[in-house]
Amino acid sequence: MAKSSNYRVKLRRRREGKTDYQSRKALVTSRKPRLVTRGANRNVTVQLLIAKPHGDEVLAAANSRELVKNYSWSAATGNIPAAYLTGLLCGLKAKNIGVKEAILDIGLVAPTKGAKIFAALSGILDAGVKVPHSEEKIVKERMKGEHIAKYAKSLGVGSKEYTTKFSKYTAKGVAPEKIGELVSKVKAEITDSFKTGKQVIPQPEKKIPAKTEVPPEVPTQEKAAPVEHKKSSTKRAAKPKTTAKQSAATKEKAAPKERASKKGGKKE
Repeated sequence: MAKSSNYRVKLRRRREGKTDYQSRKALVTSRKPRLVTRGANRNVTVQLLIAKPHGDEVLAAANSRELVKNYSWSAATGNIPAAYLTGLLCGLKAKNIGVKEAILDIGLVAPTKGAKIFAALSGILDAGVKVPHSEEKIVKERMKGEHIAKYAKSLGVGSKEYTTKFSKYTAKGVAPEKIGELVSKVKAEITDSFKTGKQVIPQPEKKIPAKTEVPPEVPTQEKAAPVEHKKSSTKRAAKPKTTAKQSAATKEKAAPKERASKKGGKKE
């Protein structure tokens, strides 16, 4: 480690290899929207962001759960065909508000060929948004779900492995070997909804405040004005002060009376 006084420790995310600040700076200073795709086991989220001084602003966004709520998608929402349809939906939303180009921001995800990120990118491109990319990373067959159909046919329709591995598909009435037909059907529904202007725009739920019972008003009596107690002008007469000599004389006078009373008492 360098011991010079001019040495400066690199940032933590730079040391851990999580953030390349040069490429990050290039993305921000380009002043173009960034295409951000984040995939999980059950859902896929696609967003178009733009950098602002106060933070990133979301221009358009789509989640794979919208395919089930607003369209006839009944298969899994975390696979590659769902990522493609989610990217198509986000791209049409962005194009509808005037976004024509963007830059792909993959973050920390490895750029594997045919991954969910490039499936969403393929949907964005089909929507008409220009994004610089390499055609080698996109596999068109996986966007249509052909790899799922081939695997289902290899297991044999009706076999034990087929029923156990595709139980969620069969429970919803979807044949995995025919998933390509479902993808083309939902794709047509999404494009037609934007052509006819009947696309579903999610709105935030309105929170209804809870009703609070207001107690009935009780008639209040008028309070009487407080009576001011005036201090009496008359003062108590001060007791005369007795001197030490006067107090001693009074004790001597009382002493013989007490002795006489004791002598006159009868014995029992």
